[in-house]
Amino acid sequence: MSDETPFRYTAAMAQQIEVGWQDRWEEEGTFNAPNPAGPWAEPDKVAALGEKLVVLDMFPYPSGAGLHVGHPLGYIATDVYSRFHRMLGRNVLHCLGYDAFGLPAEQYAVQTGQHPRKTTEENMVVMRRQLRRLGLGFDNRRSYATIDEEYYRWTQWIFLQTYNSWYDPHAVRPDGSRGAARPIAELVEAFASGAREVAGGGRWVDLDRSAREAVLADFRLAYTSEAPVNWCPGLGTVLSNEEVTNEGRSERGNFPVFRRSLRQWMMRITAYADRLADDLDRVDWPERVKIMQRNWIGRSSGARVTFPVTTTAGEMAGIEVFTTRPDTVFGATFMVLAPEHPLVDELVPEGEWPTGTKDGWKGDDAAAAASPHAAVTAYRTAASRKSEVERQMEEKSKTGVFTGAFATNPLTGRPIPVFMADYVLMGYGTGAIMAVPGQDERDWAYATAYDLPIVRTVQPSEGHPEDRAFTGDGPAINSSNGEISLDGMGVTEAKARIIEHLGAAGTGHGTINYRLRDWLFSRQRYWGEPFPIVFDEDGTAYPLPDSALPVLLPDVPDYSPKTFDPEDSQSSPEPPLSRVPEWVEVELDLGDGRGVRTYRRETNTMPNWAGSCWYYLRYLDPENHDTFVDPENERYWMAKHAAPVAGTPDGASDPGGVDLYIGGVEHAVLHLLYARFWHKVLFDLGHVSSEEPFRKYFSQGMIQAYAYTDARGQYVEASQVEEHVGEHGQETTFTFRGERVQREYGKIGKSLKNSVSPDEMYDAFGADTFRVYEMSMGPLELGRPWETRAVVGSQRFLQRLWRNVVDEESGRLLVGEEAADPVTRTATHRTIAGVREDYELLRFNTAIAKLIELNNLVTKLEVAPREAVEAMVLMLAPLAPHIAEELWSRLGHLGGVSFVPFPVADPALLVDDEVICVIQIKGKVRDRVEVPADISENDLRELVLARDKVVAATGAGIRTVVVRAPGLVNVVPV
Repeated sequence: MSDETPFRYTAAMAQQIEVGWQDRWEEEGTFNAPNPAGPWAEPDKVAALGEKLVVLDMFPYPSGAGLHVGHPLGYIATDVYSRFHRMLGRNVLHCLGYDAFGLPAEQYAVQTGQHPRKTTEENMVVMRRQLRRLGLGFDNRRSYATIDEEYYRWTQWIFLQTYNSWYDPHAVRPDGSRGAARPIAELVEAFASGAREVAGGGRWVDLDRSAREAVLADFRLAYTSEAPVNWCPGLGTVLSNEEVTNEGRSERGNFPVFRRSLRQWMMRITAYADRLADDLDRVDWPERVKIMQRNWIGRSSGARVTFPVTTTAGEMAGIEVFTTRPDTVFGATFMVLAPEHPLVDELVPEGEWPTGTKDGWKGDDAAAAASPHAAVTAYRTAASRKSEVERQMEEKSKTGVFTGAFATNPLTGRPIPVFMADYVLMGYGTGAIMAVPGQDERDWAYATAYDLPIVRTVQPSEGHPEDRAFTGDGPAINSSNGEISLDGMGVTEAKARIIEHLGAAGTGHGTINYRLRDWLFSRQRYWGEPFPIVFDEDGTAYPLPDSALPVLLPDVPDYSPKTFDPEDSQSSPEPPLSRVPEWVEVELDLGDGRGVRTYRRETNTMPNWAGSCWYYLRYLDPENHDTFVDPENERYWMAKHAAPVAGTPDGASDPGGVDLYIGGVEHAVLHLLYARFWHKVLFDLGHVSSEEPFRKYFSQGMIQAYAYTDARGQYVEASQVEEHVGEHGQETTFTFRGERVQREYGKIGKSLKNSVSPDEMYDAFGADTFRVYEMSMGPLELGRPWETRAVVGSQRFLQRLWRNVVDEESGRLLVGEEAADPVTRTATHRTIAGVREDYELLRFNTAIAKLIELNNLVTKLEVAPREAVEAMVLMLAPLAPHIAEELWSRLGHLGGVSFVPFPVADPALLVDDEVICVIQIKGKVRDRVEVPADISENDLRELVLARDKVVAATGAGIRTVVVRAPGLVNVVPV
């Protein structure tokens, strides 16, 4: 800003305008959405407003590094959408809280000795400041964090609802479908009355409490179980799969990680597998996200088949496998068990190898190859050091060891060797597979490596290589015995026939299998929600009454879990909470008639997924201290629509839920799946009326930026890299502190040292320019490259608009009061129509392009007409709200722009007066002519036939003329 142009729209002026309007919005509660009930009830205002609209962003984690310019992409998009719909008269709920439990804060606490609450709350202060400065229209009354005691009280309450429930496959849901969560008390009553038998016999009344709880644990939706986990003794904690490298070591510290079974809390999400898969047809989500969820659930039809085997004790047992190709059982020439399979110990003989055992079957450890027991033990130890990711890598060579046992193929009667291999996982299927190398490429590779028989059961197509498995369709071969023949049948027919035969023979049955496993819900951490569960001296679990909630986290002397020798695979976790004996041991009267007794608290904590599974519901009613959400508020904000959901096949019925949910695709599986599971449990139990949490989900793209690596391959600070533009055709080079570096594109952030803070953008350009630039970079769903130097283009657009309204020297208003000329008026209304459609469809980049085009047209006029300028300001308001508020005020309007009706286009001005008619001769385009949009067919025929090119081409006569007014005429000469 200079003395000559004190009213120029600069970064300094932008900041002054923006902070002023942000203060006013906060003081007036501009974006506070009224509720129909509860502490913020304004039923008259709710009734006066139009339809409700819930627009949310994925729950952010308050990082110590603060925001970078990639983070606000989704926040700006939801803000634009929300502001647009407020201008359409809707009651918009848009707010943001914080997913504040989790590992990063705990790790920082371990390093610094500061309580994780302190550092997390400090991070939230920074993030709130950065988001406020962006001008986001949040209802800040509704903001909270998962670490707030009032919030995680209700997280614990929801856990107890799940714990005190079971899934009844016969329960009838409101829509007539079967299968729903029911209170566990109903199951207890059925056992007590004899209406339901206790598994294994016996009477419910004869069982003590421990025995009864053992029975109920097989039904509860939340239960404890011995589960295989990634145990890292060097860190003293269980790790998620994402925290384990492909080499089977911890991502942090590079310690060895072992697979072993430990007592863990589990959520029976598998009971909802069908509903989770089927109801994807009822939500408006990107198809690729639906595919990701379906693949994770992994529903497949096939058969369970039992292969008889004799144990070392001489008893008959069965190895059960699930296969999607039961038609190929005749070709099963060996079996493979996961190293963790419980039957392995019963199969491995203590003595020598069976006669005929090939040397290659004994494993790679020469010292252990002396006996089956030694070989299996050595292989199990090696497998325990590998992550599931590494074990499943397709390109890795298949390893395994013979168990020393043989099973019997139930269709051929032949003995087949039973191997153990790490590529089979206990968590998938039954932990055992039948190997049919003729029809499976992985089995073929294994059979080839271990010199095992190969029998084809499907005739390969002509030209198929003889040295490869055939996985396609074709007639069955080598598939008959004295009781059944599949030979000649296609795959579908053969599957149905063999399933029928296996069922009749008692050796198998048709079934549905799922890749989805029950949800591991325990963490050996401090910084998480405590479980509202206590145990008695017998280890029996007791849920705490609601009056005992919340169970608060105690202070601990050390936030680190106890660590062990990195190679001590048999050590067990000791969570930080176990070091507070006065908290762990507690005297309680649980109201069960047993009086005050001593109990032991659960010392694991919930995963950070717990708080992020239901946070959207608390936004609806965060001041309610009596329930997690008032039913009336939930019904209003999460209401089902009468119309079918857009974007779903066959107009599937609306399940209700958040109207628009925007977030990154990295959370498109687990977060969305877990939230859907919790929501469906709450629906079944009558706590919510909506069947899905998120009606519409939009997957935003990712902002990338240039990153630079030195000669060691290490990333250097991108902001300190110098660019050297090559001259005379030479390449452009880059240096960091004088040393040459290589440039690449990567995800913007701290790890690649290419982070750019929004604070830099506020200082250099202002928030509105930053908002417009992020929305103009490309389609919201696609990735886009960040280029700081390109931001100036968005700034110039806003400056040009400002100059059309405000004189830079005097500050006086420049707009004219005379009506706009026909060209400007038509352009304005066409822009209104286009921008409205773009906002509705989240096409913000094209909306900006239309606004720039209209502004450029107005700039060429001697005086900008008020009707065009006001329309532009209102159309710009969702994108750049601060400058829009300021210009609207300078145009003489009071009360702000947030609830001013969005402009409506005049339909009469959207009709084209002239269109281009394409002229074809014998089907090929030969000419074009501009004609009136309402021209008749006869007039168009006469006009076209008089054209010089048509006359020249039809000298010998015309066979026919096809007229499609006003856009096409095809002339066919004789």
